Amino acid sequence: MAKKTVASLQDGSKEGRSYTKVIKMVKSPKTGAYMFDEQMVPNDKVQEFFKK
Repeated sequence: MAKKTVASLQDGSKEGRSYTKVIKMVKSPKTGAYMFDEQMVPNDKVQEFFKK
């Protein structure tokens, strides 16, 4: 029963597949420690995110 419920939720909008979770390691200017910058970015903007 659960599989059928999950499958019915995926039949609707395919909007979620147009985004990618990206993670970039960034050095803090104050402390010098590394932090992780996580964002949900549209698939066509992934390269721009890493060029910043």
